[in-house]
Amino acid sequence: MKKYDHFNHRNTWTDADVEKHWDDVADIYVQENDKVKEAHNQRFVESIRYLSLDENSTVINISSRDCEADDYIKKQAPDAKVVNTEISSGLMRVAHKIRPQVEQVKIKTYSKLPFEDGRFDRVLTLETLEHVEDPIAFLKELNRVSTKTAKMVLSCPPLTSEIPYQVFTFLFGGHGEGPHRFLRSSEVKAMFEKTGWKLLFHKGTVLIPVGPQFLQNWGEKLLSRFQGTFISELGIRQFFVCEKY
Repeated sequence: MKKYDHFNHRNTWTDADVEKHWDDVADIYVQENDKVKEAHNQRFVESIRYLSLDENSTVINISSRDCEADDYIKKQAPDAKVVNTEISSGLMRVAHKIRPQVEQVKIKTYSKLPFEDGRFDRVLTLETLEHVEDPIAFLKELNRVSTKTAKMVLSCPPLTSEIPYQVFTFLFGGHGEGPHRFLRSSEVKAMFEKTGWKLLFHKGTVLIPVGPQFLQNWGEKLLSRFQGTFISELGIRQFFVCEKY
């Protein structure tokens, strides 16, 4: 990963800008995701496969948005403790209306989390890394608040998703992504190395997010056949599973 040795990975916007975007679209967030429900929920189905949950698991879910991941975690491990962590007050309000029983914690920035060292043994962070102001600080914080034996499951869109995202938004609208920078998987892996996370597994998923089921299934088979190649980078959701060094 020498290409990124002297790259600080910081973005040009602030976490406050990200907060504002999600506040602005909070009231349409769920209904827009429901239009592509299967593709949206795939992130939860897939991540649960890798979290290795048990009844004693303590999970940080960040960004939690409408806390839908909490449903999947509790179905797998009903007694697991989940702390849903979110920067948007608007989305927290939406989550509370739908799921009043869940625990939510508001953060002001991704660069400093309000938790003690070593609190969580599972880290779930879906479609968040591409939004944060300082990805290195964020990953370091996730490392700090997790136990020595913690496992992290992270997903994010790859760089190749930018044009399809722009086309989809132009044609169909949606809640938008707000401030974001879709990342090459090679850059994500370089950031792991810089922040104390050891990559165990990487998989590209969701080649065809909409359309007939047989076509979506064909797309997943194609990705599975060509994992580790450029073709797998065409999947709009890249999964990374890590442990700490």
